[in-house]
Amino acid sequence: MNIPQDNARSVIEALLFASEKPLTLEQIKKVLDGMDTTQIRAILEELGRDYEQSGRGIRLAEIAGGFQIATFAGYSSFLKKLFKERNAQSLSRPALETLAIIAYKQPLTKLEVELLRNVNVDGVIKSLLEKNLIRISGRKKVAGRPFVYGTTRQFMEYFGLKSLEELPKMEEFGALAKKNDIEVEEIKEEVKEEIIEEVKEEVKEEAAKYEPEPAA
Repeated sequence: MNIPQDNARSVIEALLFASEKPLTLEQIKKVLDGMDTTQIRAILEELGRDYEQSGRGIRLAEIAGGFQIATFAGYSSFLKKLFKERNAQSLSRPALETLAIIAYKQPLTKLEVELLRNVNVDGVIKSLLEKNLIRISGRKKVAGRPFVYGTTRQFMEYFGLKSLEELPKMEEFGALAKKNDIEVEEIKEEVKEEIIEEVKEEVKEEAAKYEPEPAA
């Protein structure tokens, strides 16, 4: 069934409003029979321009490969007053440090994370897996074949990123979390960018040692 352009715009807006997660072009296409992704993207771009130019309190955000209606960042102080009693999901400082390391140098093993942080991370890894911020992305081709970890799409949604290319510098990672109203403590100095740089060459050399986890 072909949908008139005006109706398609309204339907897409309704889908975005009703969805708790960013919607991809393909997901929208499945709902709108007879409309291709190029047409859908054009409508989304038009919606985004209208929200911005008319000074609306909402914006169309492109996050983690999908699109989502979000509140205008300039009004965050008012929203915080409204939701000041909200039980926001928080990240401990150890969890944020571990997540930052995995995000910047994935894939890597638990042992490699522990060598950087100089502490046991069993509990932190378990917590990040439960929050679906990291995933097991494969095994390393070494003795014992340990799991290697990487970030998830949920991680990008959580931090409001279109892709991993948008990751800020390590020292700005905590600020990125706060910008997205995630309760965290500051990252310790020893986990900042200079530590990551120390293993950059080693990670490059060992890239061939990783293999993807077989699909279930």
